[in-house]
Amino acid sequence: MVLTAVRGALGFLSRLPVGHTERAWDAFVGTPAAFPLAGYVVGGLVAVPFLATGLLPAPVIAAAYLGSVVLVTGVNHADGLADLGDAAVVHGDPAERRDVMRDTTVGVGAVLALGTVLLALALAALAAARLPPLVAVALVLSAEVGAKLSMATLACVGRPSHEGFGSTVLDGNGPSRLAGPLAVTLPVAVVSVPATAVAVLTGPLLAVALSGWADRRLGGIGGDAFGAANELTRAVALHVGVAAWSLFGTPLGDWGVLAWTLS
Repeated sequence: MVLTAVRGALGFLSRLPVGHTERAWDAFVGTPAAFPLAGYVVGGLVAVPFLATGLLPAPVIAAAYLGSVVLVTGVNHADGLADLGDAAVVHGDPAERRDVMRDTTVGVGAVLALGTVLLALALAALAAARLPPLVAVALVLSAEVGAKLSMATLACVGRPSHEGFGSTVLDGNGPSRLAGPLAVTLPVAVVSVPATAVAVLTGPLLAVALSGWADRRLGGIGGDAFGAANELTRAVALHVGVAAWSLFGTPLGDWGVLAWTLS
């Protein structure tokens, strides 16, 4: 069941050729833990360029990382961020904001949101590319798992604004089901305490804030909010992880020391 749910999650959250079946989809939407579990797969793939840290210039590694994110995850989540950006700058009630999100025209809010997040992610990747290889890989992996944890958090704490992907994922889930997603993030969270831990925890914190904003501005959570949460969390979590590493230095814990020694 779990493997089926993860396959369904990868089929929706990435461009990996895992196939699309109704059984996998149903398992995915009913298993919030599938979000961060899929994050391990996606994060492992997009972190590959950082294995070349120290061998290639940092800008080259950062550019390869950005390219891998697009290749592996596609543009669905970025589209959600763009729609949410347009809704954020509209003056009106929740229904009017949701109408703007359905409009295919790209507004200044979308451009600003996409540009800001892309720039933030590029700068974070550039900083990570100057760290020891295994540390950089751990931070990129934890940021991706944290991004997927943010989506799982929305699935457990949000309320739907309208019929669609959001309502489908939210149906049957609740705060008590957040324990599963949090539990499966523990392996990456303790790799390089506190750097990876704070990167992972960025996900639920940002999701709770976004859920509150969406309740007030949009009348609840829709599919675009899930995509925006993923994109925002990835960038913020990577910055937070790099900052934590810079502030606290050598990670705590046996696995963290091993990563530092090998790198």
